[in-house]
Amino acid sequence: MRILIVEDESKTADYLQKGLRESGYVVETALNGFDGRYMIDEFAFDLIILDVMLPGLDGWELLKLVRSRGATSVMFLTARDAVEDKVKGLELGADDYLVKPFSYAELLARVRTLLRRGPPREMEIFQVADLQVDVLRRRVTRQAERITLTNQEFALLHLLISRADEVLSRSYIASQVWQMNFDSDTNVVDVAVRRLRAKIDDPYPVKLIHTVRGMGYVLGDSP
Repeated sequence: MRILIVEDESKTADYLQKGLRESGYVVETALNGFDGRYMIDEFAFDLIILDVMLPGLDGWELLKLVRSRGATSVMFLTARDAVEDKVKGLELGADDYLVKPFSYAELLARVRTLLRRGPPREMEIFQVADLQVDVLRRRVTRQAERITLTNQEFALLHLLISRADEVLSRSYIASQVWQMNFDSDTNVVDVAVRRLRAKIDDPYPVKLIHTVRGMGYVLGDSP
């Protein structure tokens, strides 16, 4: 489990990082709002512990950013103890709100509770036209015919069908499937899409993977 602590008091951040690491978690820290934003943009976490009053971007703004990205659990850890602050934090989407000074035992109990909840379960079966992808069974069929894909081809198809009808840029696809920064001089994405098309599109009259010139690719039953 990965936890991000965004806390400008270095002693508090070090104390939390040490305690949570000893409890078995992978913990990263950011000491200001800008570094927190970078970590949220670049890496995935299971829980984020946020101070409200931070240099640069405050905790409210970072929470909005987290909520725009998904359902990562967020706990506010702050000296702001006014009822209106607690209400604001929870209404913005925080999962918990703990006021400083705090008991580490209580914080750890709350962390464990939030991590037990976990994010909403991922959709297991996707279908577009006659193409069906069963994520848990890693089974792909079209017109009820089984299609065998490599792990990389499956990851690419899973990405495309989970964002059906949405144009995905080559750089986004590269970052999600290969965890790499896209180099415009490489054609790794185009080659992979061509191979995937050969299996799920070429044998069938209706094409589902479409090229959007100058932008990327979209999967859907119409261009």
